[in-house]
Amino acid sequence: MKKIKLVETLLVVTILLGFTGCKKLFDIKPEDQLDISNAYQNVFDADAAVVGIYGKFMDLSEQYIVLNELRGDLLDVTVNSNDHLRQINTHTVTPDNPYANPRPFYELIINCNDVIENFQVMVKEKRMNEDQFNQRFSDIVALRSFLYLQLGIHFGEVPYVTSSLKNVDEVKNAANFPRLSFDVLLDSLIRVTEAIPFKELYPNGTNLNITVDGYPTQKFYINKKVLLGDLYLWKGNYVKAADYYRQIMEFATTAFSFGEDYLSFYRLGWAGNHDHYVSYSRAGDATTLNFNTGWRTMFENNFNTDGFRREWVWSLPFDNKFKPENSFIKLFSPIGGQYLLQPSKEVFDLWDGETQRPAQGGSIPYDARKLLSTMTIGGQPVVAKHIYNYIRWNTGTPLNPLLKNGKWFLFRQTHLHMRFAEAANRTGRHRLAWGLWNNGIAGAFPAPGSDVTNFHNTLNEPYPFNFDARNSGNTGVPFFRADWNRNIGIRLRANLVNVAIPAADSLNSIEDGLIKETALENAFEGTRWADLLRISLRRNDPSFIADRVYNKLIKSGISSGAASAARVKLMSRDYYLPFKW
Repeated sequence: MKKIKLVETLLVVTILLGFTGCKKLFDIKPEDQLDISNAYQNVFDADAAVVGIYGKFMDLSEQYIVLNELRGDLLDVTVNSNDHLRQINTHTVTPDNPYANPRPFYELIINCNDVIENFQVMVKEKRMNEDQFNQRFSDIVALRSFLYLQLGIHFGEVPYVTSSLKNVDEVKNAANFPRLSFDVLLDSLIRVTEAIPFKELYPNGTNLNITVDGYPTQKFYINKKVLLGDLYLWKGNYVKAADYYRQIMEFATTAFSFGEDYLSFYRLGWAGNHDHYVSYSRAGDATTLNFNTGWRTMFENNFNTDGFRREWVWSLPFDNKFKPENSFIKLFSPIGGQYLLQPSKEVFDLWDGETQRPAQGGSIPYDARKLLSTMTIGGQPVVAKHIYNYIRWNTGTPLNPLLKNGKWFLFRQTHLHMRFAEAANRTGRHRLAWGLWNNGIAGAFPAPGSDVTNFHNTLNEPYPFNFDARNSGNTGVPFFRADWNRNIGIRLRANLVNVAIPAADSLNSIEDGLIKETALENAFEGTRWADLLRISLRRNDPSFIADRVYNKLIKSGISSGAASAARVKLMSRDYYLPFKW
């Protein structure tokens, strides 16, 4: 009899504990397997299958961060790193490298396929209704598409399997599952993901959108519209990409009544006491940088806080009480972990090359996100974003050495705005892209006087590029408080001076700036290799990625020969890992 491999996770346990009247669907047998004859009987079984899939997805967190960050220019190895990590770092990966093994992705994909097929049987046999099917089926299909997008990014040509298999090793049979090029794979993913019947969040009141043990589960699940935006961005359909991103940027329009949430949620807008500004207790005094409030706290705050829910679109929790263990403690922490990875000298140079906005006492000559994204512990530079729930920011010591809680950060509103800006820039809306990146929409279209009727907006543009950020102030006539009036831009929130609007070659100059800003803002969060690769492929310019990797390696103290070899390899457009089991 066919069996599906599942793991006990925080999600499985907490959600099942929260269900009333739920059978012991996932009572794990000693061999940690679920006999399918006892599953898929009702919607509670379907819910257990969904959370089981996400539990297994969390096992990919370490591989995801290593591949997406260490292959790029912002993360580096330490003296503790093993040969496998050093291979990833220098682009000298051998086929036996476990971080370059596609098998874990395909194990989960095959599980997804099995769940999808059983959901189809369930709705046909009326064991769940059509609405329940649409929601759960669409979620698993979207997560599978995300997994395939990751495989395409890192391996280039991959088998595309949409059926359940008795053994995952069947994927290796090239006769049955020929490999698709990345570009052809994108076509398949767009077609399949566009066809899903439900693209919204799980509705309030459903078993998969609840709060259990302080964890609101809505953020656990992939955002299907963001995924579609990403797929179209990779494919070069910039209007469709912007359309899907805009729908999430406008989430508040339908989710909330007019008020603070409506005006700021996913709009990168100021918001009372839960904004994420880089700020100081005394203007211009670098020693008074606020750590307890503002930008840093988005990585430490609990799921149910206003600041967290406004910033994060997709995030999953690690909880000490449940599997899997927090892999990021091992990777990044010198206390209680193995300290295998550290910030690169290159990312510190990027932060140090910035200037903060003038204040009383003068400008501060670096980007304070450096101090909020990293720590120094025992004289060693440490990636802090992933371990703020384990290490105290002010002492560098564990909150509790035995409680290795944390979060896997997958997507937040700055990704949303920067990728929308990337798409807008490619359609010729350079100033709009510049505004979202710098000091906001109104800042990009300033008014010469108090009448803002024809300023602070792009209403002359078609959707999805038509924004209204008009704000006339308290004395302006006519009076305006438009939906986007609180939008402040990435760099203004980070307290950085605007980048000058380029006079020539705006498209490439702004695109270069956007990709640099994602390094400053989103370092170590799992998107860097994809950002570099996307631009290199789009421009047919391997130097965009090769030069940045070379610079990182040279600054790390590695031999010039090894750094040059990595650059030569990437300049030959050899971007992908060997596809070996």
